[in-house]
Amino acid sequence: MSASPALRPENLRNVAIIAHVDHGKTTLVDQLFRQSGTFRDNQRVEERAMDSNDLEKERGITILAKCTSVEWNGHRINIVDTPGHADFGAEVERILSMVDGVILLVDSSEGAMPQTKFVTGKALALGLRPIVVVNKIDRPDGRHAEVLDEVFDLFVGLDAADEQLDFPVLYASGRNGYASEDPDAREGTLEPLFQKIVDHVPSPGLDASGPFSFLATLLDRDNFMGRVLTGRVHSGTLRVNDPIHALDGDGKVIEAGRATKLLAFRGLERVPVEEARAGDIVALAGLEKATVANTIADPAVMAPIAAQPIDPPTLAMRFAVNDSPLAGREGDKVTSRMIRDRLLREAETNVSIRVTESADRDSFEVAGRGELQLGVLIETMRREGFELGISRPRVIFGEEGGQRTEPYETVLIDVDDEFSGTVVEKMQRRKAELTEMRPSGSGKTRITFSAPSRGLIGYHGEFLSDTRGTGIMNRLFEKYGPHKGPIEGRNNGVLISNCGGEAVGYALNALEERGVLFVKPQDKVYEGMIIGENAKPDDLEVNPLKSKQLTNFRSTGKDDAIRLTPPTIMSLEQAIAYIDDDEMVEVTPKSIRLRKAILCPHERKKAKRKEAA
Repeated sequence: MSASPALRPENLRNVAIIAHVDHGKTTLVDQLFRQSGTFRDNQRVEERAMDSNDLEKERGITILAKCTSVEWNGHRINIVDTPGHADFGAEVERILSMVDGVILLVDSSEGAMPQTKFVTGKALALGLRPIVVVNKIDRPDGRHAEVLDEVFDLFVGLDAADEQLDFPVLYASGRNGYASEDPDAREGTLEPLFQKIVDHVPSPGLDASGPFSFLATLLDRDNFMGRVLTGRVHSGTLRVNDPIHALDGDGKVIEAGRATKLLAFRGLERVPVEEARAGDIVALAGLEKATVANTIADPAVMAPIAAQPIDPPTLAMRFAVNDSPLAGREGDKVTSRMIRDRLLREAETNVSIRVTESADRDSFEVAGRGELQLGVLIETMRREGFELGISRPRVIFGEEGGQRTEPYETVLIDVDDEFSGTVVEKMQRRKAELTEMRPSGSGKTRITFSAPSRGLIGYHGEFLSDTRGTGIMNRLFEKYGPHKGPIEGRNNGVLISNCGGEAVGYALNALEERGVLFVKPQDKVYEGMIIGENAKPDDLEVNPLKSKQLTNFRSTGKDDAIRLTPPTIMSLEQAIAYIDDDEMVEVTPKSIRLRKAILCPHERKKAKRKEAA
């Protein structure tokens, strides 16, 4: 695809789509592509084309912010599809500085959710005027009038200006590809949405005659071009091979170089262009040290563009070399050097992640914005062939006025009325404070808590069990507040293998009465590996390799076929949430195993005595 000729600045629109996870952003963008002619009629395009990453497709969520553009009636509309999960919120905040308007997408049934509140607050503070799109208008449980009231109340609560409160509203079905000002419409096209963007979102209106300046908001690495910085041209014009330099937030020059490559977004592709003007969203290559929130500018410019600060990480995990007896059998990237290089590469492009090397150089502390963000990183590394040992997540404490502080989250839960009592009781045990509880219709209750992040680690699986899989929990970083003291952890101990080999059905059958098993016959086990959950609070060492003694005697009923209960198989997130402080998750491309951090039982006892002393 070749780059189309430069448009007049007044025909350019830069807009971000904001919504909570699963409210239909990416599906709507797909339809905008189709109806603007970005895709040919006979072109085969995957559903949710913007979610290009394998993990995004599997989980049905957007992890990475992406830029794209569509052409409509002589206008170019640059669209940024943003993540809806709070763990990736750092991306959203910076992206808003690239755009002149936002489309706020809300589900016609679920309404405004915590992530919507978080990002909308940032957008309103920047003075952006939203277009509200009530999506999934064809849902049988839709309640569009109440949802609009909720959105208005949300804007008022976020101190929106009068012109921001006077927002246009469209009712749409992203999946079926129509939008209308009439909530009862059930067919049509997205023409009204295109028209609303052109009429309501201002053109960039930036100074095209001044010296070139550009704020880097996204960063990725290309094997051929090196570091590629994406952002909006703030002023002036840049041509390929023009000299540039990078400034940090204090105006200090980080490095100088040339713009070796300029890329513009056309549909789903990045297309080389010869120049970029004020207002254009482009990707730029040629610098080796510049990063997100840096100003890239003409060498004559010495004043940096004000940038959104990067939120600090709240959660950390230890990534260690896999030292189990089964290490190196399933992955090909097992050394600390390989792990270090990969983590530093991740920290380079994902600025909300921080990597610290341990003194023994065999492990690394990786800090991020939440369990989901770090879980996605581990899953990505696992698919690339890495073997790792992962510790239990721990929160990053702070200090204020000599007092210890810890991160708190706003937790918004939608649950069937019959389960609300159980949820409130469990959350209060985890030191959460109930801030609001109200009926949300259709036999459901919406409950809001302010909870220490520490108490929420590992709760999601238990929450799904307690609500029979019907509950929906949304979390959002709230603040650093006073330390809440000890919080109860896992109530049960674990069953630990005392030898290595292949698990035997006869032994597992005998162990079933001890608790819940995590392994099946023929699974490889080793000394110190966790093979199940004990029904009692203490850990118990067991022999999963014990086979039946052969004798000459036969008796009725004794030799019936062994019938084992299917074992509990944990996903990566469940395993990380389950383990205790003295345990680890062994992650390889093919397996997820639980183990004690210290495999030898004598060494474990020694360490326990030392800790008690």
